[in-house]
Amino acid sequence: MFSSLSVLSRPGRGAAARLAATVLVTALAAGGVAAGAAPAAAQGTSGAEGGAAATIGGLKTYGTAVIHAAGGDQHVSAGLFEMSVEGGGMLQTYCVDIQNPTQQDAKYHETSWRGTSLGTNKDAGRVRWILQNSYPQVNDLAELAKKAGVRGGLTEQDAAAGTQVAIWRYSDAVDVEAVDPQAERLADYLEKEARNLSEPPASLTLVPPAVSGRPGERLGPVTVRTNASSATMTPSAGAATSGVRLVDKAGKPVTAVADGTQIFFEVPEDAEADTAGLTVQASTTVPVGRAFASESRSQTQILAGSSESTVTATATATWADQGPIPALSAAKNCVEGGLDITASNQGDEPFTFELLDSEYIIAAGETRTVTIPLPEDRPYDFTVRAPGGFEQRFTGILDCRVQSSPADDATRTLGEPAPATVVDPSPDPNLAQTGSSDATPLIGGTAIGLVVIGGAVLLLLRRRRERGQG
Repeated sequence: MFSSLSVLSRPGRGAAARLAATVLVTALAAGGVAAGAAPAAAQGTSGAEGGAAATIGGLKTYGTAVIHAAGGDQHVSAGLFEMSVEGGGMLQTYCVDIQNPTQQDAKYHETSWRGTSLGTNKDAGRVRWILQNSYPQVNDLAELAKKAGVRGGLTEQDAAAGTQVAIWRYSDAVDVEAVDPQAERLADYLEKEARNLSEPPASLTLVPPAVSGRPGERLGPVTVRTNASSATMTPSAGAATSGVRLVDKAGKPVTAVADGTQIFFEVPEDAEADTAGLTVQASTTVPVGRAFASESRSQTQILAGSSESTVTATATATWADQGPIPALSAAKNCVEGGLDITASNQGDEPFTFELLDSEYIIAAGETRTVTIPLPEDRPYDFTVRAPGGFEQRFTGILDCRVQSSPADDATRTLGEPAPATVVDPSPDPNLAQTGSSDATPLIGGTAIGLVVIGGAVLLLLRRRRERGQG
């Protein structure tokens, strides 16, 4: 196996930028992959599961809270964010990651709890209960104040701050209280009454997101899961070029889909090895309690309310005449602290790859999931490749933990009020700095038929080691 290293730098959390190192490993898939057998096509993915994609617009309705910590009290803004959805729609969210800053105009995507810190939080269901039983889902503030025993009533700011504080007590396990007495009374009521609820389903997802097979077959099915009453489907340009049709189980063309619809890629018998995709889009309200994660380390959000919004999901099909025919998909797994890669092989030979110095063999007709351990708060970017031109790229950042203490991090500032601690502000308050600690764990030996992005930095690392030994 041949490998090389690529080090990515990113801004640090503090006055000085830090170097965050990520190991990206390259290797050819080990034996069992016949040259020319894999499809000569490339595709990319960030591991997104489908649903709504949005840009955060900042806090809109909020009050003030105080975090009681060993290093002293810290005042933070606490309340309701707004996000604008790509394709149309608005979302309202609360933060479930108190110690991280919110980056201005950060991009977010809907995801499962398993892909965030909620995945390892036994009280995540209580957060959902709070969302469903407080502002803005309960917009009769007089009735909410009555239930909570708040004398004098609640303003929208009180309701938003009290709700956020109650959420933080379960999402981040911090000692936090609202500054306003009415908001604090609401937070206490919500914390006491909260019950564990199950995770809400995705607004739209395709299962599985990748399939494979041989020309002349119907590849699939890909099943639509959505809370929308209907959705539209569009084939990729590659599907049209290859003569691929999107059909149902009986071979009839499919255009409009709904929850439970099964879609097959009907590939012509004379089609050359290739990959094609489809996109399903719908307009719906995103379920309250869905998590939203960014790929830029902006703090994780949880949905409190949704207008009618555009949601999207994609799926791919890969085909070849012979040899292994892999289909790959990925999902973040905060329970295991890594990225789950699901590999399916519908070919007539085993698909073999190496991962963390271990060899995995996906037999013909088998589907298997392996977890790649990844360091927290570090970008990952690697490409799975096989001879014949098949490749699939996986990028993102693993954000699975909430910080136990703000003292763990250096200076952070915010461009606008946000529920994140502000310690020793920098001279320019409009610059938001993000990152993590000085620790730089590496993804050692990660390979799944991978290619390296860059290689020049290997020389830099070698020179650093030589200086350290001298």
